[in-house]
Amino acid sequence: MKIITINLPEKYLAAIQVLNDLGVYPSRSEAIRVALKNFLGNELKMFNNLEDETFKMLVRSSVNNR
Repeated sequence: MKIITINLPEKYLAAIQVLNDLGVYPSRSEAIRVALKNFLGNELKMFNNLEDETFKMLVRSSVNNR
């Protein structure tokens, strides 16, 4: 896994911390990973069906077309 830095509104961070405190997620990082996985699943409907190499090709193609 890679470490990244993100800026979040205080309200988002507080909500994530509540979920963490309640034991819904073991860490804030895990809550964010789950949220991002759900986002990608919704935005890229084929995401879950792609092989790793196919997805990497799609990403490279997208970057090259900018």
